[in-house]
Amino acid sequence: MSLVTEFNDYRSKMNEVMTSKQNLVLNRLFNLDTHTYAEGALSTQTKEMLGLVASMVLRCDDCIKYHLGKCKDEGVTTDQIYEIFAVANIVGGTIVIPHTRRAAEYWEELMQPI
Repeated sequence: MSLVTEFNDYRSKMNEVMTSKQNLVLNRLFNLDTHTYAEGALSTQTKEMLGLVASMVLRCDDCIKYHLGKCKDEGVTTDQIYEIFAVANIVGGTIVIPHTRRAAEYWEELMQPI
């Protein structure tokens, strides 16, 4: 199973488990997250790129994978992704390098033809 399929399947399964519990705060958080990345004064693409930088600086591999997938969906190019990686490493410091390696691996897999 590919990294992408494994991540997406697990994320979907566990999101369903969590939302099925009808916890008001968690459900509102998911709703807020969805609305935050909607088109507005900033494009959805820009917001996903910002989300990717923030996720890298915060060193959240699941968030990085999620935003990489969304960036792909929004048409972000490989050149743009590597500039995003550069910004994240300048802002976050060298501690972000291991996350960048995993992000590069995941991006390579996302770019494989289906």
